[in-house]
Amino acid sequence: MIPVFSFLAGLIFGTGLCLSGMIQQSKVLGFLDLAGRWDPSLAFVMGGAISIGLVVFSIVGRRTATLANNASEISLKRGIDRRLVTGSLIFGVGWGLSGICPGPGIALLAFGSSQAITFVVAMLAGMLIFELTGQFREATTQDKAIEDY
Repeated sequence: MIPVFSFLAGLIFGTGLCLSGMIQQSKVLGFLDLAGRWDPSLAFVMGGAISIGLVVFSIVGRRTATLANNASEISLKRGIDRRLVTGSLIFGVGWGLSGICPGPGIALLAFGSSQAITFVVAMLAGMLIFELTGQFREATTQDKAIEDY
């Protein structure tokens, strides 16, 4: 049942991106161009997403299980650390250079955009690098714990 709900949520999200025009690089780059012809439309889309997210997360935060009776897996981590800042900077640079972020990048694949293919391949490579470095970090942390024991 979870894959069906995940598919539906992704379909709704992708449809919203298409209808709002947020899969157009010009919209994103226009929002990021504060010194030129700034386009505030992305701010309205973000505001709508944030307002819905606040309501949903406040409801989910009070529950111990999902509607499908699975354990709720919401991160309790709230601190700002070096990894969060570094990841945010890398995301922001990629977004600013390409004008595409992950959701619209995947939605653009449906239109056969060569830029979207390049972007998604680069995004997947970044995710793989993250996984590999995370596994390396876990292995070295475990080795260090064994040495300290």
